[in-house]
Amino acid sequence: GCNPLAETGRSKLQNQRAVLNQQILRAVRMRAGAENLLRATTNNKVREQVLLELSFVNSDLQILKEELEGLNISVEVYQNTEETFSIPLVPLGLKETKEVDFTLPLKDFILEHYSEDSSEYEDEIADLMDLRQACRTPSRDEAGIEMLISYFLQLGYVENRFFPPTRHMGVLFTWYDSFTGVPVCQQNLLLEKASILFNIGALYTQIGTRCNRQTQAGLENAVDAFQRAAGVLTYLKETFTHTPSYDMSPAMLNVLVKMMLAQAQECVFEQISLPGIRNEFFTLVKMTQEVAKVGEVYMLVNTAMNQEPVKENIPYSWSKLAQIKSDHYKALAHYFIATILCDHELQSSDDEDQQEKALSQLYDCVPEGLMVLTILKDKVQRKQLGKAHLRKAIVYHEEALRVCGLCKKLRNIEVLQEVLTAAHKRSLLKYAQQDIEDDFLSLIQAPDILSKTEHKIETIAPQFSKVKVKDFFHRLGPLTVFSAKQRWTAPRTIRIHHEAGELGFSLKGGSPVQIYCLDPICSAASMGLKEGDYIVSVGGVDCKWLGVNEVLEKFKSMGERPIEIEVIS
Repeated sequence: GCNPLAETGRSKLQNQRAVLNQQILRAVRMRAGAENLLRATTNNKVREQVLLELSFVNSDLQILKEELEGLNISVEVYQNTEETFSIPLVPLGLKETKEVDFTLPLKDFILEHYSEDSSEYEDEIADLMDLRQACRTPSRDEAGIEMLISYFLQLGYVENRFFPPTRHMGVLFTWYDSFTGVPVCQQNLLLEKASILFNIGALYTQIGTRCNRQTQAGLENAVDAFQRAAGVLTYLKETFTHTPSYDMSPAMLNVLVKMMLAQAQECVFEQISLPGIRNEFFTLVKMTQEVAKVGEVYMLVNTAMNQEPVKENIPYSWSKLAQIKSDHYKALAHYFIATILCDHELQSSDDEDQQEKALSQLYDCVPEGLMVLTILKDKVQRKQLGKAHLRKAIVYHEEALRVCGLCKKLRNIEVLQEVLTAAHKRSLLKYAQQDIEDDFLSLIQAPDILSKTEHKIETIAPQFSKVKVKDFFHRLGPLTVFSAKQRWTAPRTIRIHHEAGELGFSLKGGSPVQIYCLDPICSAASMGLKEGDYIVSVGGVDCKWLGVNEVLEKFKSMGERPIEIEVIS
């Protein structure tokens, strides 16, 4: 993990988030207390005072939640440090948590359930707690992802070893909602696992926003990171269906997955246009469809963000940014098609059929009275339709600028204003360069553009198997036998005497080995050895992980001396 005291922009934001979470927790408790008092009292004077207090607390909560939203839209901190002229991408902030002390619950369980000296496992418990602490400040790279996955996998072992399905262990996990700041406390390890998964997805989004979008490699990495973020959040939605934290509810995760895939699609378009867009007929057709796809996916994201129940908790500025991006990229699509129509007259050397086919793919239906081939051949119709697309592009640009002006948080993002303004000016300039004509065709309406992409964006499922993790509590024995679900007797010591070179029993199974075909009249049986007992040590040496041949070797090494073994039933 990173140094939690490091004064980086990202750590300052996370520290502010932690402080806000504590303030929200206090306000929520005060509100709950005031509401309880209001229900309990019949004194009118007390009720008036409580109602006044409630109004103060509620307004304070609203201000705190607005500050939290401000952190969620502080996107400039997460962007690449290179000078860039791109609309910022939105990362997810990491969920904050309180410290957890595993020491006493795990030591008690080791002594009670496994009948082992729990003091011998202090190092393992400390390792687990150190790993959890490091996961609160993961580095923003593959090493950070690997560490979070390691802890997630380690939790699988811990759950099987120490968390029986029938009772709670007394370990309280507290995690704060990423959007509302409200804490969720549970003794259930599922909350811990789900929150770590959310943070893996959030870290991928931060890696994606940090990529250098001025290079092909940087954009490829950004696309990959957002697809992986979407994959982790999808896995979280499908695996942990009843998480009490609102930021991990199925509805919210559904919106976040859509947003990450839209950002990946946006990076794909930037990737295609990075070398420059040639002012050539078929290149512009392809660019029109690609950018129309970006506008379409952001429109779907904006629609999803404005649905109940997500609408109440999604940051307002995120929803507005999705709307701005949808309008901006739709405007670019209309600008590109206008450039096709205004700058490329059909020449005798051009392939008429190919151009007709390409242009017809852009429209579901052309304006009434027009045909694609006629538009290509007729200079007047071509210009008129081109101008209609420019007018539509200008309308979309103006709407994007208007929405940006309405949101205080977005107004303060300089690069966003610069990109929107530059695109708007370019469309206005293109329109001004066209001939002014007053005939009735000038009222023609530009049709909607059909989107299409050659680069399908899909979620990439998390590949946990690539991270190799060793169970911290490996010494307790194979997990198939030594788990919280199984119950056994305390270890019993059996002293075995050789009888005419025979032990009086056979061994079977993997590790640990089991007693098999026990002779009921042998000395070992008379000392309490039972059919099916597991051997856990031979001559004071732990053998939980040894197979049949290795245990037999240990027996042989004892020679004719009596053998002391420890067994459990």
